Amino acid sequence: MKISNHLNVFLILFLLTTISLAGCEKLDSNSSSTTTTTTQETVNPEKPTEIKNINNTMNLPTLKGKATVVMKVNGQSITIEVDGDNAPITAGNFVDLVQKGIYNGLVFHRVVKDPTPFVVQGGDPQGKNPNFPVTNLGTGGYSDPVTKAQRYIPLEIRPEYDETKKDPQIPDIVYGTTITTAPQLKHEYGVIAMARSNAPDSASSQFYFTLADLPFLDGSYAVFGKVTEGMDVVNQIKQGDRIESAEVVAGAENLKQNK
Repeated sequence: MKISNHLNVFLILFLLTTISLAGCEKLDSNSSSTTTTTTQETVNPEKPTEIKNINNTMNLPTLKGKATVVMKVNGQSITIEVDGDNAPITAGNFVDLVQKGIYNGLVFHRVVKDPTPFVVQGGDPQGKNPNFPVTNLGTGGYSDPVTKAQRYIPLEIRPEYDETKKDPQIPDIVYGTTITTAPQLKHEYGVIAMARSNAPDSASSQFYFTLADLPFLDGSYAVFGKVTEGMDVVNQIKQGDRIESAEVVAGAENLKQNK
């Protein structure tokens, strides 16, 4: 479903001034809308702009190639092709967390379908606790159980290239900053991307599915895969629905633990 130009403008202004995909502030708690009272991913609410690439990227999991993840929600399957060719660290982080079982039981805390389809967002580990209020989710990320330190991954975007050409000139991936040129992995309907705060290198475990083409997000957030089967399931997700399970069904051998 395409978004009209005037709704694009509305959404851009709305994102920039209030919520962003991973902002650090909660919206007006007096609002009656269940989709606008959810918080977004907050990595450091006091000094979010000071987060830098804390992790040595050489020590982060990477995906060398493709992998397939099947996520079950409401008893139905969502098949995701994860692209380690164009987003190796972002894809590797997701596949690693899937293998660790981090996403099992987590809540989709943010579902924005009005005034036009936007995103379905989940992946906050605090949602594992059934007593944790859904409206307070959106502030958590994955913490290493040994070091107790939260894992952050850098913003990772490869500029566009023509992969249909023989021996294409593949541009280097850009890390730690947004880009203004077209990315290879675009915010098309049915992709999966990482949520983050306003600091570029603040993504951790939260992700979102796109419910429409969202080109105004291109170059600012890291897309790392796409839904190949089950977008009808994604479109039916409601705020508060849980991920029953997530499993790597192909390409697990492509995950490299760089520790």
